[in-house]
Amino acid sequence: MLGLALSGGGARGIAHLGVLAALDELQLPIAHLAGVSSGAIAGALYAAGLPPREILRLFQEISIGQVARIAFSSRGLLRSEGVGKLFEQHLGADATFEQLRLPLTLVATDILAGESVHFSEGPLIPPLLASSAVPVLYRPVHYQERHLVDGGLLNNLPVEALLGKPGLQVVGVHCNPPHREPRITTLRGIVERTLNLTVGANTLLSKQRCALLLEPPELGGFRMTQYKRAPELFDIGYHYTLSRAPELEALLQE
Repeated sequence: MLGLALSGGGARGIAHLGVLAALDELQLPIAHLAGVSSGAIAGALYAAGLPPREILRLFQEISIGQVARIAFSSRGLLRSEGVGKLFEQHLGADATFEQLRLPLTLVATDILAGESVHFSEGPLIPPLLASSAVPVLYRPVHYQERHLVDGGLLNNLPVEALLGKPGLQVVGVHCNPPHREPRITTLRGIVERTLNLTVGANTLLSKQRCALLLEPPELGGFRMTQYKRAPELFDIGYHYTLSRAPELEALLQE
C-alpha cells in the first residue's frame, strides 16, 4: 500500500490532484495521506471522497473575494473566515478526521514554539486552516493552546508522519522542484523566490527518506500564485505520474 506525503507549493499544489487522478486510474492503493499547506487541502478533500477532477473544478470556481478578505490586523493581512467557510461547505462544518474514507495527517507549525505539529484525529477544519495559513498573509490559527501557521514553514514534505507504519511504502510528492530562475525583476519575484528556496531547503532529508519521490520538473516554470493555470498544473501531475507507473507498481511488489 502507498502512503503519500503531499508538499505545499501554492498554485503548484494543484499538481497533487493530477497525481491522485493518475493513481486512481492505475488502481494503485493509497492507505494513508499526509499533507501540508496546499497538499493538506488536496489531501483532505480527496480523503473525504471527492474525485480529483471535481476538486480541480472547485478550485477553478473560487473567486479571490472568497479567500482574500482584508484583516486590518498586525498578525496577518487576510482573514481566514472565507477559506474556512469553503472548507465547511465541501467537508461539513463538523467534519472530523475519523469521518474521512482514508487516514489523513495534517502538519502545521507552532509559530511560538518553533516546532511542527501533527493532527490526525478530532475536528478537521481548524488543523486544515492552520496547515495552510501562510505567515504574514493569514493570521495564525489559535487551536489547542497553540498559535499555528503553514506547516511548510518547517516541514514542507511530511514523510515522517508515514514512516514506520506496517506495509506502507512512502511516496513523496513534491511540487517545488529545484530550478534556476532566468531573472527576477520585481519585489514579488524576490519574495516568491525567497520562499521557494527557504521551503525547499527543509525538504532535503525528507526526500531521502522516501521509497519513491515524485517531483515533476515542469512545475519549476510556474509561480506559486498562478492559480489560473490550474488545468496545466493538473495535467503536469497527471502525466508525470503515469510516466512513473512502472516504478510505482514495482514498489507495491516489494
